[in-house]
Amino acid sequence: MTQIFDDKGNMVPVTLVEAGPCYIAQKKDGKKDGYLAVQIGWGELKKANKPSAGHLKNSGKQLRYLREFRDKTNKENFEGVNVGDKIDVSVFQEKDKVSVSSVSKGKGFAGMIKRWGASRKPTTHGAKHQTRAMGSVGCRFPQRVVKGRKMPGRLGFDRVSIKNLQVMKIDRENNVLAIRGALPGPRGAVIEIRG
Repeated sequence: MTQIFDDKGNMVPVTLVEAGPCYIAQKKDGKKDGYLAVQIGWGELKKANKPSAGHLKNSGKQLRYLREFRDKTNKENFEGVNVGDKIDVSVFQEKDKVSVSSVSKGKGFAGMIKRWGASRKPTTHGAKHQTRAMGSVGCRFPQRVVKGRKMPGRLGFDRVSIKNLQVMKIDRENNVLAIRGALPGPRGAVIEIRG
């Protein structure tokens, strides 16, 4: 993340994203595969194994990351798209609204306070070593723990989507987008940007 200044001189927090170039690796039609989709790849492989090389031989590139985007109804959306086509930041304009999806940071096993924002117990009246522990989990009826009860467990590493983010600046030479605000995932994460 960094910050830039807009036209009025206000400081705007932005995240810099290397957006491509991506390539169309595969195009699926409804006849053979049963659904309409386009597979997009990004990042070069130094040496691909035989299954990857065979799968990507028509695209002309050995791509590291592959993502598939489906469209159940509109065949017209994929009409002008061919295998091997290049997608870069030129598809975006400044002030465009985009939605960004990625896998959030994994934080391991977390307790009630960190995971759900629960309050701690009082440190007096004999509460020894119990200040961050959770309270009662059940009740008299139905005499079991109800499904969906918030408890300690694994936190993070979930797919997160943030909608209505704004593209502030575009660097066409280096394929870099400056998107307003924070994005999900750690540094270096692979993200999906949908216009």
